[in-house]
Amino acid sequence: MQASPNPDDERDLRTMVVADHGVDPSPVPRHKAPARQTAGMGLRDTLIWCGIPVLVILLLRVFVFGMYAIPSGSMENTIMPGDRVLTLSLAPKAVDLRRGDIVVFKDPANWLRNEQSNGVFGKDRLIKRLIGLPGDVVECAGEGSPVTINGVAVDESSYIREGVSPSSFPFRVEVTEGHVFVMGDNRSNSADSRYHQDDEENGLVPLEDIEGVALATYWPLRRIGVLDAHHDVFADVPGRQSVGL
Repeated sequence: MQASPNPDDERDLRTMVVADHGVDPSPVPRHKAPARQTAGMGLRDTLIWCGIPVLVILLLRVFVFGMYAIPSGSMENTIMPGDRVLTLSLAPKAVDLRRGDIVVFKDPANWLRNEQSNGVFGKDRLIKRLIGLPGDVVECAGEGSPVTINGVAVDESSYIREGVSPSSFPFRVEVTEGHVFVMGDNRSNSADSRYHQDDEENGLVPLEDIEGVALATYWPLRRIGVLDAHHDVFADVPGRQSVGL
């Protein structure tokens, strides 16, 4: 005699069949993070690795380095018209200036009127070589004679434009405290400190008006190079050797 089916057994069988075709109830492995979270981490990493370098470059550009386009020929052949120059903006506030440094400065007393240009990068800025520090006596006897600083003649042939005299006319200047005396390397085409001894600054440049020291030319490509300050030219000059703010 065949036993009648047990209702409880039938319910257990149906439950097993449904469970066999259902969703795997085992836990999701920890290493399988949701797709949205992975995308969010990638965006954050991109912002960090790209944003920080850009921020550093901007800060360096604003507080450490300056860039200027040179329109005039007053510094030939050291710097040519059209050259773009990189400067260290920390001088003279954090880095002292020395004789021979090439400096960018604000127009002290309308020098640009005689410079035949609209200034460095189209602004009221000029670029010259620093020759005299505060306390120096800078002078020249005129055509064919060297410039002397505190009675010591300096040989400027390493940077003055070839064929140009250190000064075509005589001058004598005593550099006052808080100022420097500057000249262009192309002395025949540079309305520098020699020409402005009757202005409000006596032809001198206030230290506070200096915006930086030129380090190198970075454009055009054929002109890329470091700018030499030729500090050795002034090695025998007595007196103070540097100045800052």
